[in-house]
Amino acid sequence: MRKRNERRSSIETAFEHLRTTVATALGAAENELERVRASYAQREFAQRIAAVGLARAERDPSVVCDSRDLAFDGAMQEARSEREQIFTEWSGHGPDRLAALVAEAAPGTAGRPWQDWLGEPGTAEASSLPPQLWRIGTGQVPASPDPRPFPVAVPMIDEAHLRITSNRQNLEARESLVQNLVLRMLSHYKPGLVRVHVWDVAQLTGTLPGLYPLTNAGLLTAHDPTRLGEMLEELSDHIRRIHTSALNGGHISLRALAEDTGQRDEPWRIAVLFGDGEPLREEQQQQLQRVARNGLACGIQLIVADLPMTVNSSVESVTLHAEEARTSMTGPEAVVRLDAPPSRELVTKACSAIATEFVTRRSRVRTFADLVPETLWVQRSASGLQAPAGFHEGEPVKVTLGDASPHTLIGGPSGSGKTNFLYSMLGGMVARYSPDELELYLLDFKEGVSFAQFTPGRRDPTWLPHAQLVGVNVNEDREFGLALLRFLATEMRRRADAAKAHEVTKLEELRAENPSGRWPRIVAVIDEFQYLFAERDTVSAQATSLLEDVARRGRSQGIHLVLASQDVSGIEAFWGKPAIFEQFILRIALPKARRVLADQNEAALALPRWHAVINHESGVKHGNEVARIPDATAKGTFDELQRRLWERRQEGAAPPRLFDGSLLPALSELPDFTGLMTGSESPVALLGQVIDVNGTAAAVRMERSPGRNLAVIGSVRVDAVSVLGAAALSLARQHDAKKARFTVLGLVEEVAPDVEQLKGKLEELGHETDVRHGVDAAVEVVGELARKIDDRSGSVGNTETPEYVLFYGVDAAHSAMEKKGHDFTSGLDHLRKLLKQGPEQRVHVLGWWRSAQRVKTTLMGPVDEIGAWVAFDVHGQELSSFAAGQLVHWSPRARRGLFFDRSVHSQPEVVLPFDLAGALAAGIPEEGAE
Repeated sequence: MRKRNERRSSIETAFEHLRTTVATALGAAENELERVRASYAQREFAQRIAAVGLARAERDPSVVCDSRDLAFDGAMQEARSEREQIFTEWSGHGPDRLAALVAEAAPGTAGRPWQDWLGEPGTAEASSLPPQLWRIGTGQVPASPDPRPFPVAVPMIDEAHLRITSNRQNLEARESLVQNLVLRMLSHYKPGLVRVHVWDVAQLTGTLPGLYPLTNAGLLTAHDPTRLGEMLEELSDHIRRIHTSALNGGHISLRALAEDTGQRDEPWRIAVLFGDGEPLREEQQQQLQRVARNGLACGIQLIVADLPMTVNSSVESVTLHAEEARTSMTGPEAVVRLDAPPSRELVTKACSAIATEFVTRRSRVRTFADLVPETLWVQRSASGLQAPAGFHEGEPVKVTLGDASPHTLIGGPSGSGKTNFLYSMLGGMVARYSPDELELYLLDFKEGVSFAQFTPGRRDPTWLPHAQLVGVNVNEDREFGLALLRFLATEMRRRADAAKAHEVTKLEELRAENPSGRWPRIVAVIDEFQYLFAERDTVSAQATSLLEDVARRGRSQGIHLVLASQDVSGIEAFWGKPAIFEQFILRIALPKARRVLADQNEAALALPRWHAVINHESGVKHGNEVARIPDATAKGTFDELQRRLWERRQEGAAPPRLFDGSLLPALSELPDFTGLMTGSESPVALLGQVIDVNGTAAAVRMERSPGRNLAVIGSVRVDAVSVLGAAALSLARQHDAKKARFTVLGLVEEVAPDVEQLKGKLEELGHETDVRHGVDAAVEVVGELARKIDDRSGSVGNTETPEYVLFYGVDAAHSAMEKKGHDFTSGLDHLRKLLKQGPEQRVHVLGWWRSAQRVKTTLMGPVDEIGAWVAFDVHGQELSSFAAGQLVHWSPRARRGLFFDRSVHSQPEVVLPFDLAGALAAGIPEEGAE
């Protein structure tokens, strides 16, 4: 019993202890909860006090809470303490800090008193970033212990719009504030870089009267109070134009463009709207909101007075009272006294000086030198190319090549200034973009030599560092235009593959992902491009397909086409293919040009000389910009710029490759020839130059395999001599002295001097050379070689000396070789054996036949033993059997041949014979020489 009582007592004691502990914990939790609630309430009151302001909360506590409590008192005490601390800090440093800040952010006319600058036209360029703040007056904080004044300024240009609220008693102060701000902006930049638009709902004239001298110069436009919509539409059109031209390279604003490229030629537009406190009509309100939302990025600054405006854009406000003002920059505690305005006489005089300076500068005839920036090669082409090509009222008019306007079409009849425009446009570009940012490929069809200046010449050794390829005097060599398009298509695919590897789609993104790579923008100019499509043949068909591909996909890879023509209306190759011309967004129409702009746009018909319509809107009328084009071809213009750029070129930079259709390529200067080296197991014979971008040699590899012989077909001696001579010299270059044997047979009298000259050069290189003349010698030689073939066929190994047999006029010996000898074998039999079995025994025939039929007569059967041939004055239908039976489209052209190697070609290609004068007269360059 006693033990039971003891257990009961212990249990009761434990439960009592538990109850006490729980009660203590609950009490502590309740106290903590009350503390948290009080703290939360005090923070809530502190936020409300901050929202309405301490001064108002002290005057009317009900705006913060319904009834006073400790939390409210604590929040008020905390706010008073913070205010005292702020005032203490303000008293020590505030006014001085604000003064220093405004002095830094508002330099020059933006912050200095108007007495220091009024009447002096500005000097700042458009490319210089505008001040961040613009002074409007002096501020004080009356409630602070330190009432010292400090300058007050507001953000304006490129930063924020300004909204002014006033009443009928302070309209004069409202006008003075606007006038002072506009004067500061006008006087900061060079005249013309700030344009002012004024609209007043109450009056047509009389608003800002001191500024009216600007109207005669076009720097100020007073808009009809009943036509606000027209003003807003004009500003909207400006915004659209900026987005489709200046900002088409990916920049979000003109300011960003200036920061990135250091270039900005668009003037700022200050639109001042004076209202009467009443809202606009719904349609006009929407227009104003659109302008406010997009205007800052495009250089449009709104100053809206007493006009309700609600927009999702950066807007600062100034509220005018009887003799003071409040601003959103300084808050309600600061009282602002606006700067006193200058007298109307001084304002008028200052505006007259600005207008006079602008008119003087605008009336000055701009020259090519004005297209060239002070500092060369400072812009980057990652997002596009932009440069001035002419001027309108003294201001530059630019051309832009980028994603939005990738390609250019230029039209103008003969004498309209097409070449001069190309020089102006290219001059503006090459002066701004270095060769690492821009490469040029220039081709002039017909008999043009417009671009020859960009290559080194006898009188002028300079060349344009940006030029990679220049084609002049192309005349009928349409294949060269096709080769350029084929090169552009290949380069486009190469860049697309690189972009895919870096998981990007555009050149700008590729350059960002692969900054170490070299990815310049490419501009390919084809003047008189319609000649590329002049015939209904395979060249036109292939060129049309390639052009469409490059025009459609080249934009994303930084490849831009510039096609120029006297008349683009008759290009049959483009009938039914509008997709090509739709890619040419930028249209340039010179005086009297037709079919370049849109059908209803006839602006070019009335253009005076030295002018052009520059249109970035596919030629529609609202995109017209008329520009005066300076003279870019006179001495001291483009040639002087080229000299300056040439002097800045990188060390080791190579001049552009020149394709001159009136000249033959020199064998001694051809890289494919100078790069030949001895010791090749299968030497190549160079025959001529292929019409391609790189100036590649047409070559035949002389291997130990059937058919490795060459036939030159045609009656023109000079062409045949060139091919055989180039083949012999190039083969001789690849063999050490006395390691090759040459047999040269002159079977027609007129080739004797050529044969003897070639013999001298081959012997000079140390090669055994057997030269014989006459048809009897041919019969004798083919017999000797046939017997040598028989001897070699029984030998083992690869020790035979290569032998090259050159026949100059095989068909001349045909009759003599038809005679059979004592073994009933004729010379033709020996020749056919030589052609069939010789290559495998390292004996190769290089022969000239004066007609295709005579080649067939010689072979008396299939022409497979002739593995490669070059034909000159022979029509295509005669060559089908030599080209694996395919139909050959070819009409003979002077100094042009058709080359086919059945081991590598699917179809023949055009070649130019070499000029051997350098190689024969001056000697052959040393091995490996450049």
